[in-house]
Amino acid sequence: MSQAAAYERFRALHEQPGAFVMPNAWDGASAVLLKRAGFQALGSSSLAIAFAMGRQDGAHAVSLEDAVDNAALLSRLTGLPVNGDLEDGFGPDPEDCARTVEAAIAAGLGGLGIEDTTADPENPIHDFDAAVRRVRRAAEVAQGRILLTGRTDNYLHGRPDLHDTIRRLVAFAEAGADVVYAPGLPDLDAVRAIAGAVAPKPVNLVMTGAFKDLTVEELAAAGVKRISLGGALYRRAMTELDTMAREMAGGRLGRALDALPSREIGALLPGA
Repeated sequence: MSQAAAYERFRALHEQPGAFVMPNAWDGASAVLLKRAGFQALGSSSLAIAFAMGRQDGAHAVSLEDAVDNAALLSRLTGLPVNGDLEDGFGPDPEDCARTVEAAIAAGLGGLGIEDTTADPENPIHDFDAAVRRVRRAAEVAQGRILLTGRTDNYLHGRPDLHDTIRRLVAFAEAGADVVYAPGLPDLDAVRAIAGAVAPKPVNLVMTGAFKDLTVEELAAAGVKRISLGGALYRRAMTELDTMAREMAGGRLGRALDALPSREIGALLPGA
């Protein structure tokens, strides 16, 4: 699938009625298993990439090249549109964001996100004007070529300010972002407030404990268009590994063998 086709298919998903689920893969096996389950688009996960490399997430510990290569692998193996979790655009300057968009396009991705984070624990969020400039520059490069998500991480960095979150997302939408996203929202009322403020731009929601008992239809009724999982699937896999490790350390080895056969996974990969 060409990059242009990936973009068109990804954009069309956001224009269909209702909401769709975009799970986040992290390697070839996870990507092809998610495709087999019937998902129509995938996201990469900066957390999963970083942890798999033994590095911290959101700390500029993973390079642009490594992040884009990982997302491109998911796309090549599945033939699905992939949204690259490309953090803050790999630099503070608007031109860093432009470079990241170009790299995502060159790699064949259908979409990408640009956050307002700084990777500086002392000052984790760009000020408003800088954040908008960065999204605007990314949108200038992305327009008509790749789907751009503008994201504010206020709630992930101890700034549970719904007013400022809405202000940022509205500004990102006006600056040219195709989709808006604020992870860590506390409840459905916050989701409704954001969706109403940015309409008709689509809203992405990452699943957290606050929404775990809600259906796709209920989230769609609140104004959500795209539902992502972030690093949840990777963490779920690591939870299973941790459980098995503890059992094996205690002398119980057998349950570790209750797993998908390697042949079944291999059959989904090239060269089978």
